[in-house]
Amino acid sequence: MIPRYSLPEMAAVWSDEARLANWLEIEVLAVEAWSELGKIAPEDADAVRERASFSVERVLEVEEVTRHDIAAFVQVVAESVGPQGRWIHFGMTSSDVLDTGLALQLRASADLLLRRLETLLGVTKRLALQHRDTVMIGRSHGVHAEPTSFGHKLAVMAFELDRDRDRLRRARETVSVGAISGVVGTYAAVDPRVEQLVCAKLGLRPEEASTQVIQRDRHAEFVSTLAITGSTLDRIATEIRHLARTEVREVQEPFAEGQKGSSAMPHKRNPVMSERISGLARVLRGYAHTALEDMPLWHERDISHSSAERVILPDATGLLDFMLADMASILEGLRVFPDRMRANLDADGGLFFSQKVLTALVDGGMARDVAYAAVQRAAADAWERGVGFRERVWEEIDGAGALREEDFAALFQLGPYLSNLGGVFERLEKLPVEEP
Repeated sequence: MIPRYSLPEMAAVWSDEARLANWLEIEVLAVEAWSELGKIAPEDADAVRERASFSVERVLEVEEVTRHDIAAFVQVVAESVGPQGRWIHFGMTSSDVLDTGLALQLRASADLLLRRLETLLGVTKRLALQHRDTVMIGRSHGVHAEPTSFGHKLAVMAFELDRDRDRLRRARETVSVGAISGVVGTYAAVDPRVEQLVCAKLGLRPEEASTQVIQRDRHAEFVSTLAITGSTLDRIATEIRHLARTEVREVQEPFAEGQKGSSAMPHKRNPVMSERISGLARVLRGYAHTALEDMPLWHERDISHSSAERVILPDATGLLDFMLADMASILEGLRVFPDRMRANLDADGGLFFSQKVLTALVDGGMARDVAYAAVQRAAADAWERGVGFRERVWEEIDGAGALREEDFAALFQLGPYLSNLGGVFERLEKLPVEEP
């Protein structure tokens, strides 16, 4: 990922140094496993553990000749050990190292992402509880519907993030598998116990059956999970962008001292962080498509997936890491304008009470179609003429006998719209959030 959208910890997971360090540990553990099984002398295994090393520069230099990254790595490590280096890569094939090492990187990246997600979930939960009674207009199709609370809106987001957390935990387990099964996965040149011993030391599960490579449905599930989580962030960002419009102005992204919203217009305070998240989510969804395309390989193995994964796996994890940090910063510094929310709620003259009136008329004995038509006429006329809905709808239904005036007046209260949300916030309060 380009430095603009990279954070140091995730970048370190995907560095050449970390990748080759994982390969080295796998190779050394395989030698030690062979020693435990009696194939390699203990003193040879000790020599490998003590001396095996590499430098990224030397591996890249040898790769210029071999045109094969694992072959270059094995050569460099064997040289560093001396005569006992002949045991490096014994019975193994490239994918044993590549795919098992990749599992370690994916697991490490998932752990970082889960920490970021935990932080964001905590911020969202706190903000939701803080604004549980901050009343605002709910919108469907972008048009005023009925009142809700800003806290309720955030609670919905928090539970979606919780589902993302569950998906990411499952995806972490899905990719935390290793395979040291040799050419075409038949264990013809490597004892299956080597795989078991190495994977146990690495904290990985051995793949149930491999075909020289670990099957890419695992990686497709992982990247798809990242894309789904990114789309959740996109949904939150899109909501913030809409609520930050000048005509709405119910929230505003944090705006730092010295920040400029426009090179030409000093008044601008654009939701640039939210827009950035929406843009990067599109890239993540594209990477999910590529991961799905990587699943069909020829026979037991080809490397059509390899070049794509070198791009999409570091980039997808790095992008989501950046996006999660961005969204946490947005919500931590979000400016909320309750007065503006109330002004927007009142702006349509009480039209959102239409369902309350309709339901009361039906409950009072009026046929639903007749009641609907009467309320709709009143609402349309009130909207077009800019008069109050309450007065206009009473004119429409007065004399119909379905509602007494005092009962009609009691309909126009905001409290009932939020009165049944207690269960939502009780569930939210119980939602576990781990301190990072």
